[in-house]
Amino acid sequence: MSGIATRGSGTRAAHGMLVLASMCGLAMAQSPPSPGAPDREAVLAVVQGFFDTMAAKDAAGAQRLVIPDGTFSSMRILDGKAVLRTFTNQSYLNDLPGMKQRWRERIWNPEVRIHGMVATVWAPYDFWRDGAFSHCGVDAFDLVRTQDGWKIGGGAYTVETDCVASPLGPLNE
Repeated sequence: MSGIATRGSGTRAAHGMLVLASMCGLAMAQSPPSPGAPDREAVLAVVQGFFDTMAAKDAAGAQRLVIPDGTFSSMRILDGKAVLRTFTNQSYLNDLPGMKQRWRERIWNPEVRIHGMVATVWAPYDFWRDGAFSHCGVDAFDLVRTQDGWKIGGGAYTVETDCVASPLGPLNE
């Protein structure tokens, strides 16, 4: 007979605790590590820099933050149908200086995931044109670590008009 059957419930409880502890250790080993503060801050600084260059219509500054061959996709619902729009980072860079409207985009509560040389930033956002609220949605940025630091490879975002008020409050320009 095994020790579990002959020693009583105390041994069973100890054995159960050992199994539970082992399972928790395995689960912890399989969960992705949280990004370190320096990498997290560097990734978020690139995304904020992207927004700042957008507001300033600074194509040269934006070019330092993106991979020109990367792409973005936007999704919106128009007349009850999903509409997909895609564009390259290079086309964005080409169009940025000539934009007539002032744009401002803000994110909050970003979720940052980093694994080695790739990162993602997922966050709700609001978007303002000429100081007036335009739309909201969710941004999902893809970044890669290059010899020159983190760069935006591309991403995807939604364009929504049914928005919950931003915790950042109204835009203060």
